[in-house]
Amino acid sequence: MSISLKRVWAIFTKDYKEFSRNYAISIMLIFPIILAFIFREAGSSLPGASGFLFNTSFVLLTCFAQACLIAEEKERNTLRSLMMTPATAMDVLIGKSSLVFVMSAVILAIATFIFGYDPTGIWAVVPTLILSIILYIAAGTICGLFSKTLLEASLSILPVAFVFMGAPWGEMLVKDYPIFKVLDYVPSSQLVHLLGISNTGFTMEDVLKPLLITFVWTVVLTIVSVVLYQRRLKDE
Repeated sequence: MSISLKRVWAIFTKDYKEFSRNYAISIMLIFPIILAFIFREAGSSLPGASGFLFNTSFVLLTCFAQACLIAEEKERNTLRSLMMTPATAMDVLIGKSSLVFVMSAVILAIATFIFGYDPTGIWAVVPTLILSIILYIAAGTICGLFSKTLLEASLSILPVAFVFMGAPWGEMLVKDYPIFKVLDYVPSSQLVHLLGISNTGFTMEDVLKPLLITFVWTVVLTIVSVVLYQRRLKDE
């Protein structure tokens, strides 16, 4: 499937103009920064603070913004119109995802600087964070496709928030309920493990495992979002 950078840029520009005028959504940009300031002082003594900061930001910013962008197009009945143009499905999805990707990367970089997080094995942390952004964009796309309005999109991310934000804390139940061990394979849990690695005493497996698991989740959710996007357009 061909991809036109010109069409992608046109969709990116259109979404940027619409997003900048939607204060209800754009205000989400400040949430990660506020959390970074809150955790800056307690970060060294608060277990999993960096993981909570990133996982919360991915849901409240990345997933939420993407879901709203897709739902807004559906609410205006313009999403299908995009497919009537020469733009392919990949042009539309990449164009609508690019804005959220750039915003997430910039805001998280600022939040990380404010928080003062110094990662161990940065060569693995950065790719994992990039994959996580793509993963939550895919999740947001899926949520948006099943929403007809912005209000529905806001509610549709609740399952994502419950599963992905709650997974690292759900692991505490493993001793009493072994079935919760499966939560260890959720990307948010693996990210917490990766961010919690100390400068000494870690193995290559400790660093590569979160990266590989996040990669698999990202590929699967991205494929699902593309397939659902094409099917939902045919159904409408």
